[in-house]
Amino acid sequence: MKSVILSLAVALTSARCAFSVAVWGQCGGVNYTGDTVCDSGSACVVLNDFYSQCIPGATATTSSTTTTRPTSTTTSTAPSSSICSGSRTAFKHFGVSESGAEFGNGKIPGVLGTDYTWPSPSSVDYFMSAGFNTFRIPFLMERISPPSTGGMTGPFDQTYLNGLKTIVSYITGKGGYAAIDPHNYMIFNGQTISSTSTFQAWWKALASQFVNDSHVIFDLQNEPHDIPAQTVFQLMQAGVNGVRSSGATSQMIWVEGTSWTGAWTWTSSGNGDAFGAIKDPNNNLAIEMHQYLDSDGSGTSGTCVSSTIGAERLQNATAWLKAHNLKGVLGEIGAGSNTACIQAVQGALCEMQQSGVWLGALWWAAGPWWGDYFQSIEPPNGPAISQILPQALKPFLPVA
Repeated sequence: MKSVILSLAVALTSARCAFSVAVWGQCGGVNYTGDTVCDSGSACVVLNDFYSQCIPGATATTSSTTTTRPTSTTTSTAPSSSICSGSRTAFKHFGVSESGAEFGNGKIPGVLGTDYTWPSPSSVDYFMSAGFNTFRIPFLMERISPPSTGGMTGPFDQTYLNGLKTIVSYITGKGGYAAIDPHNYMIFNGQTISSTSTFQAWWKALASQFVNDSHVIFDLQNEPHDIPAQTVFQLMQAGVNGVRSSGATSQMIWVEGTSWTGAWTWTSSGNGDAFGAIKDPNNNLAIEMHQYLDSDGSGTSGTCVSSTIGAERLQNATAWLKAHNLKGVLGEIGAGSNTACIQAVQGALCEMQQSGVWLGALWWAAGPWWGDYFQSIEPPNGPAISQILPQALKPFLPVA
């Protein structure tokens, strides 16, 4: 039998096309063990140390990269590819939102495992092994600061706080970054947050819980909306002041604007006029924007406006960041698993890396309870795993 098997193996090797990698599939990279031959008409192109892709009409490239990851994280240049033209700056932060703890917002405090859940460590492991390094952790303010015990001015609920601390420590203990995200839209217990002093004090108290973990990122508030941009700016500035007064001096802060912090509406919503004045005494702050690629920018449809809409919707925001000498991060991006959307996401990420002012991007969303949600990238079989992950995201992984 061995000779028969060997003969069969030789025959299969000589007919590699039967086992070649489909167009846009992965064909190489650090720790990759699959096939390296692409379908006819495409070639294996090295996009970064972790990912090579079969690209139609391209010329094959090779890499001498070893399995040891590079050490630089801030000054490296992303390799050029046929996806993006010209020079690119590698992202510092690239990852996913690990959703779940903000579920069941109609049930406060809710029951862990029934109304809400914390992200799975195995999901974090999956993405980190692929080269992702940043995880946004949404949670609800009403669970960590129960209205029944004083709300934003009362004590934290220690059980819920410890759940947040546990997943944060798991991520940062492995060398990743954890962005903690009160996912409340600037609304607490049914009322719009308006007091800058209360918001500042709340963030001072929460940041003090993570003061010794330099890989924690403070995402001050998810997607405020229907609030004047100047009011949101004042609240965000108060949040920055609260974080820094806690003694958390090394951690990055992400601030969001009104109008769901949309990149495509950043200048038209008033955010552009208001947020040029944002100040961080530690100069370690980024403007967080979100961008979806369907017709109304809501992320509720898997149909993208066009294959170029990603880059188009970011251009004004990119110009604004440059004009104000600020850095940005795309805290949420999502789209459908189809050719137009994949190309649109690639275009958006190219636009960001070519500009030099964007620190990174995070896909919405991972999380154990998404089921068949079209943007779910939760391993092992979320709907966005098979196409979005290899074609739209892995080519833009940080090289470090």
